[in-house]
Amino acid sequence: MPPNTQIRNIALIAHVDHGKTTLVDAMLRAAGVFADHEQPVVRVMDSDDQERERGITILAKAASIMWKGTKINLVDTPGHADFGGEVERALALVDGVLLLVDAAEGPMPQTRYVLSKALDRHLPAVVVVNKVDRSDARAAEVVDEIYELFFDLEAADSHIEFPIISTIARDGLAVVGIGVPTSSDTLTPLLDAIVDSIPSPQGDPDAPLQALVTNLDASDYLGRLAIGRVVHGTLRSGERVALLQGDDEPPVARKVGTLMGFANLRREDVAERVAGDLFIVAGFPEVGIGDTFADIQNPEPLPRLEVDEPVLRMTFGVNTSPLAGTEGRFVTSREIRARLEKEVLGNVSIRIEETSTPEVIEVAGRGELQLSVLIESMRREGFELQVSRPEVIVKEIDGVKHEPLERVTVDVPDEYVGAVTQAVAPRKGRIADLRPGETGRSIVTFTAPSRGLLGLRSQLLTVTRGTALLHQHHEGWIPWVGELPTRQGGAMVADRRGTSTGFALDNLQKRGELFIGPGVDVYEGMIMGEAARPETMTVNPTKGKQLTNIRTHSTDEAINLKPPRNITLEVGIEWITDEELVEVTPKSIRVRKRLLTDSERKRAKQKK
Repeated sequence: MPPNTQIRNIALIAHVDHGKTTLVDAMLRAAGVFADHEQPVVRVMDSDDQERERGITILAKAASIMWKGTKINLVDTPGHADFGGEVERALALVDGVLLLVDAAEGPMPQTRYVLSKALDRHLPAVVVVNKVDRSDARAAEVVDEIYELFFDLEAADSHIEFPIISTIARDGLAVVGIGVPTSSDTLTPLLDAIVDSIPSPQGDPDAPLQALVTNLDASDYLGRLAIGRVVHGTLRSGERVALLQGDDEPPVARKVGTLMGFANLRREDVAERVAGDLFIVAGFPEVGIGDTFADIQNPEPLPRLEVDEPVLRMTFGVNTSPLAGTEGRFVTSREIRARLEKEVLGNVSIRIEETSTPEVIEVAGRGELQLSVLIESMRREGFELQVSRPEVIVKEIDGVKHEPLERVTVDVPDEYVGAVTQAVAPRKGRIADLRPGETGRSIVTFTAPSRGLLGLRSQLLTVTRGTALLHQHHEGWIPWVGELPTRQGGAMVADRRGTSTGFALDNLQKRGELFIGPGVDVYEGMIMGEAARPETMTVNPTKGKQLTNIRTHSTDEAINLKPPRNITLEVGIEWITDEELVEVTPKSIRVRKRLLTDSERKRAKQKK
């Protein structure tokens, strides 16, 4: 039987905010997925709360449409390098990519990152130049930059012969070549280009079964679900198959329980999935990412998925503050460990390891953003925990200690270029490129050790008044660069438990910047501000005004408190030092000392 010519599997890859998910919405509309009377949700593929709030895609997801008798499976992928594991899994499902580039910004760091992954797998591309209606669009120049990017990545000649489609994804308009679609145009040129340019799956439906698991999901009714692609053969509901989990694990032989496929945005029960199509299987609770469903008589595994190694690690531990257990539902080490083990099952780029203390687990990932998304997900689920400052993972190369290097691109208004270069210099950053834009903004590209980037995002947002857009990805490894500067001020630490008062804070704000306002529960060892001096300062934030019957002008001055600095999760884990922790609960983000009492900290300092 010949390969299935009526299927196209394609992944959408692009830099952050270039319009991938918006384009998927438009393609679903063009293919008639939404009825005329339906009001579809904007960015329908970004179904996770954090994806909607942050405006980014975190999880790779699939949908399918029918176009002129051909089934097109669409896989939406993240653009952030922190979620590279999701990109790797998405590319294992497809036979080609739809490379989306903003008509004004052109190829950006994550464009290079995701395209390099696609070219490693020899996947052909359809190039989409999006947002061609922008006033600062420069579509012809951007296409030249795309060709340069393919050359830089040493693409084969066949990969460089790609079709070019210009689109306004927001309005569902497209035209072949470089141009601006009119209101009478549709997405037909793009959908036709996918069918004509992306090869059909090459697997043989009559060969022995081989199906690769690339993702996991869970159902309240069906348990763990395995999601992946049938590479060879045919996967049938009710048929016995072998689950191959690795070289050391014996095959698990069992009947396929529920078999589903993607139909538009839904999942529907099917009798079989043939080579080249995507599947969802229930009934294998032990299945993991990278496993193979194989023929029971001839069980041959497929190559397992390989993803980039983690570069940052931090510890997750039980909340030990005096306020522990007052705001969260899941507070024990057993519950935290179970949640992290569940995360590892579905996230191939996260690693967990034991520490010397059973209450503390080390978690490693691709970057600060990925780890903060995980922590934020846990707190929304009702977990209480305390986390440490992220630190880089080092490795020995030829006997020399090396640390990870990042390439960073900052998009800022022209007047802040100097502020960016000044912030980068002490962090051992080296400017690689400075490209003035045509709309009063410039693109600054530099390389810096991953350690030097901790805290840089919040610093740049401060010095550029919130106008900087920062993107980064792993560039390689460099010899250890030595000591790097840390924050300027010391911690302002509460010396007792109680409730903060306006009278006490009014006096303390003269000695630094506060993190809390009046009426907040505090405890000994909790950090309530950053002191102007580098030393730790122990203070009493609960002090009240002395009540006397003597009235003087100096004692009766009105209290005038400045707004406290908002300590978000990202700001907290960037601000703390190795001696401090961030306390995370469903309702609060607090920073604290590891050792809560002043006497404990003094003893630890003497031991050092």
